[in-house]
Amino acid sequence: MKRLGAIVSLLSLLIVVAACDPASNVNRAVTGEAQKAASPQAGGPTYAINPQNSKVEWVGSKVTGSHNGSFEKFNGEIHYANNDPAQSHVKITIDMSSIKADDPKLTEHLKTPDFFDVAKFPEATFESVTIKPGGENGATHTVTGNLTMHGVTKSVTFPATISVTPDAATVDASFAINRKDFGINYAGAADNLIRDSVVMKLTIRANKAS
Repeated sequence: MKRLGAIVSLLSLLIVVAACDPASNVNRAVTGEAQKAASPQAGGPTYAINPQNSKVEWVGSKVTGSHNGSFEKFNGEIHYANNDPAQSHVKITIDMSSIKADDPKLTEHLKTPDFFDVAKFPEATFESVTIKPGGENGATHTVTGNLTMHGVTKSVTFPATISVTPDAATVDASFAINRKDFGINYAGAADNLIRDSVVMKLTIRANKAS
């Protein structure tokens, strides 16, 4: 009877731990070697990405819970070619010192060499390589691009919902990346380990540049 109770307790603990993992509910980005990005095609409108119209957010977690955060400073452009997202080009640069978490102490810790080492690696960049029609879970497209972060460049592929009007381009995407793919290996406390997967949430509402 005691053994059965122990098994039930263990199963309950595993269920709670799994439920605390925000990455379990989103697509996992496919990570690979960096690819050659094509230059933007000439012609067509350009849409400006900035913190006034867009959000770059994240969710990280450890065994006992999760933390929400964002990057407060970034800028980028969408070059919309031939009225077709699949022929378009996206580039965004993030000021890593602008990282913000829901805990001020964590915000400062994330800037240290344990995590992003923002003094040594002040920027992260993403540049699209391909944007293909269709995507998982109802997404309109699948985006592949080179993500440079913490001095490491990798290709990442993730689904996104993209819509373009004459005045604005919108991109919505939620996906998980493995922080260790980018050399961010800090484990955390022995009794409260940090999970490898971090959820990225992009809410882009880029306005047409004047």
